[in-house]
Amino acid sequence: MTLTTPARGRTGTRDADGMAVASFVLGLLGLLVMNLLLGPIALVLSGLALWRGTARRGRALLGAFLGAADLVVLAVLVGVDHTVSWSFGG
Repeated sequence: MTLTTPARGRTGTRDADGMAVASFVLGLLGLLVMNLLLGPIALVLSGLALWRGTARRGRALLGAFLGAADLVVLAVLVGVDHTVSWSFGG
């Protein structure tokens, strides 16, 4: 028989769900700005959310995909412009 408090179990799941949502939002935002910073953060948060057993598994997987896409966009832009910074205007 294990003694756990119900509040602690819900808090852990809620934290993992929050990480999943945060990874999705940061990955999406990273496609527009600061992809060098936001992409890896989205990857780490999605990995942590999946490891902790989030109920929002799809959102965590999307966060991981978007975080990786941030880094791919950065690599393409560096290959084209030979610089890490970029802007919308010419």
